[in-house]
Amino acid sequence: MKKFSLLTFFFITLVALSQETANIKKDSTLVNPSTINGKVLNASNNVVLENVHVVNLNSVKGTLTNEDGNFMIKATVNDTIYFSYLGFKSIRVRVTNDWMKFGEIKIKMTELSIALEEVVVKPVELTGYIEVDAKLIPIYDDQRYRIAGIGGGYEGGQGQPGAVTKVLSAIFNPADFLYNIFGKRPKQMKKLRKMKDDDEIRNLLQSKYDRETLMAVLQLEKIDIDEILNNCSYSKSFIRTANDLQILDAISECYEQYRVLNRGRK
Repeated sequence: MKKFSLLTFFFITLVALSQETANIKKDSTLVNPSTINGKVLNASNNVVLENVHVVNLNSVKGTLTNEDGNFMIKATVNDTIYFSYLGFKSIRVRVTNDWMKFGEIKIKMTELSIALEEVVVKPVELTGYIEVDAKLIPIYDDQRYRIAGIGGGYEGGQGQPGAVTKVLSAIFNPADFLYNIFGKRPKQMKKLRKMKDDDEIRNLLQSKYDRETLMAVLQLEKIDIDEILNNCSYSKSFIRTANDLQILDAISECYEQYRVLNRGRK
């Protein structure tokens, strides 16, 4: 009787362990990254969209849709996938268990109406006299300032030592804008480094000028990005004309110098 009870106990235990192992395997997609895929379409006519920027905002990994509108990217349940495409409204889609289980889904993006503002180009009219023409030609005085020992540099709109003083005073003032952005956003700053290290993300940003992907990943508004660069003495022309990859590198450079100088202050 005792032997029978003992065998029954071991049998029940074995069944329980087997069931638990099966459940772990079944739910492994909840904790381990898996490849998800989908197709991106124009919502108005179901035409596939090629070269749509697809970014996992959690892991900071990116890719593009191919000529058939298809994409593949690693993700886990509850990750947020960000889709952006010129002329279309950017969207965010949460990864669900159903997506992980059943595979490809269709993402439909809505086209925006783009109205181009009129731009008036005023040519420089030269007179032929050097003394006069030298005063008519515009001179751009954007300059870079380098702080010895920490690499990198700052771009200032005026060739005066005051530009460097402005940067240093901003960094060392614990109540300033840079402190609130860099010092209180450790998770976002980690994502900043991931963006710099991911070749796909860098390739995506190189062709973008709208700051949308940077805003989505770093959880910043466009005005915040402009203010970061302004506090680091980047010129208005750089802030206005740089592509998103240049902006990423500029923010990263500013942040690394902030860390070095702030560490010294502490």
